[in-house]
Amino acid sequence: MKRILQSMTMAVTLVAALSLAGCGEAQNRNQAVFILIDIHGDYAAEMERARDLTNYVLGQLTSGDSIAIAFIDNSSFTERNYIARTKFDHRPSVATQQKRIVRSELDAFMERFSVPSAHSDITGGVLLASDFLRESGAGRKTLFMVSDLEEDLMPGMDRDMPLGLEGVEVVAVNVTRRATDNFDPRAYQRRLAQWEARVEDSGGTWRVANDLSRLQELAVLR
Repeated sequence: MKRILQSMTMAVTLVAALSLAGCGEAQNRNQAVFILIDIHGDYAAEMERARDLTNYVLGQLTSGDSIAIAFIDNSSFTERNYIARTKFDHRPSVATQQKRIVRSELDAFMERFSVPSAHSDITGGVLLASDFLRESGAGRKTLFMVSDLEEDLMPGMDRDMPLGLEGVEVVAVNVTRRATDNFDPRAYQRRLAQWEARVEDSGGTWRVANDLSRLQELAVLR
C-alpha cells in the first residue's frame, strides 16, 4: 500500500511539474516590433514604403504587443529619433485608438519631412531598436530595416560594437540598388552580406523581403 501511495504521489508531482512547464512556455506570446526608416540621401524618397509596412504591421499586432518607429539620420541613437512608440492596451477599443495614433504620428512626420540627412548612422538606429525590443519583454521581437543598407557615418563616430540582437528577427525591407551599384553590382550583394554577418554575429536572425507582399508568405509576425 505504501508503494502505491508513493507511486501516486510521484505521478501527481510529475503532472503538476509538466503543467507548470507548459504554462511557462505559453505565457509570453506578446510581440514587439521596431520599424527603422532610412531618411539618408536618395533613399528618403522611399518613405512611402515605410507607411505601407507600418499598416501591415499594425494589422498583425494585438493587445499586449508593442511597436516603435524611428528614423535613421546623421546620429540615430537618440530619443529624438523616435517617431512613435506604444504598447497596446488589453482593451481592444483602446488598442484600436492607439493604432490610429501611431499612423497619425508617422503621417505627421512624413508631412514635416523635407531635407534628407547627409549621413546614415544605421548602426545607431539598430542599437536604439535593440534597447527597445529588449526592454519590451516580448516573447517575439522583430526589427524591420527600411533602408538601402549603405551606412555613411559622420567623421569620428564610433559604431564598431556588438548590436545586442539576441532573439531578434531582423527583416531588411525594400533594399534598393544605389546608382553606384550599376557600375559594380557586387556592391549590393556585399551590403546584404555584411549586414547579415553583423546581425548573426550579434545573436539575431536575418531575412530579406524586398517585396512587401511577401511578408505574409514568409510568415513574418503571426
